[in-house]
Amino acid sequence: MTCKITPLSDHTGAEARGVDLSRPVDAETRQRLNRAFVESSVLVIRGQSLTASQLLGGVQLFGDVFQQHNSRFALPECPQIHYLSNQDRYQDGSRYIPGAGYHTDHSNDAAPPKATVLLAINLPDKGGDTQYVNMHRAYEDLPDETKRRIDGLEAVHVYQSKFSARKLMDLPADRKDKVPVSVLHPLVRTHPETKRKSLYLNPIRIEGVAGMPESEALGLLDELLEHATQEKYQYRHRWQPGDLVMWDNRCLLHKANGDYDHSQTRYMYRVMLKGDAPF
Repeated sequence: MTCKITPLSDHTGAEARGVDLSRPVDAETRQRLNRAFVESSVLVIRGQSLTASQLLGGVQLFGDVFQQHNSRFALPECPQIHYLSNQDRYQDGSRYIPGAGYHTDHSNDAAPPKATVLLAINLPDKGGDTQYVNMHRAYEDLPDETKRRIDGLEAVHVYQSKFSARKLMDLPADRKDKVPVSVLHPLVRTHPETKRKSLYLNPIRIEGVAGMPESEALGLLDELLEHATQEKYQYRHRWQPGDLVMWDNRCLLHKANGDYDHSQTRYMYRVMLKGDAPF
């Protein structure tokens, strides 16, 4: 089959059909897929039936694999692939919904992953969509006064912000000393490939803004998040069996919706790709 790529919205998302990542992909198709990813920020490759090791091989068309922080979710047979499941629970017995609340993945790393890839293994009958926010568009629409205000500001990213509404799973003991305590990243980030600027926010991981009083910083962050998450900047992905979805953490927020019957399993494979230090 010939690879066919079509847009999914007017600003975010492209769909690719006619690609089988369990088989070798020619250079031209690889180039087209990588271009679609950078231009559309979300790339959906339909109809993939892959083992964990096949997924690991396939995603390396797009870059090198990033070591995810919380090894408790690693697959024993392929540790670079992790799983997401709504059947996990916190120590208190309450259900863990992976991906809840707007965020960008692993921003507490000095060089956060450029991309996250999910492969749908089991899906509920309905619900469980993933919403994406185009942070390029959100930044570009800010008033000039706000752009001047935030230019050069850096946010403090930690494993989990004390202000986060979502509780993350604790890191295993063998990983705690390998994950940075905190890092500084710019609030306005430049995409290394397109050179476009975007807001770089993460309500789950940002704990403050360097050199700014806490109350002022929290007010600013809330203001920016409220602006960015307007519906006009969103693309909502409705999952289909066999979907492989890859998104650009450098210019998007995302969240998983828990609006489905939790007696049904939502189970995904997840892998991340190495990125650069934000600038």
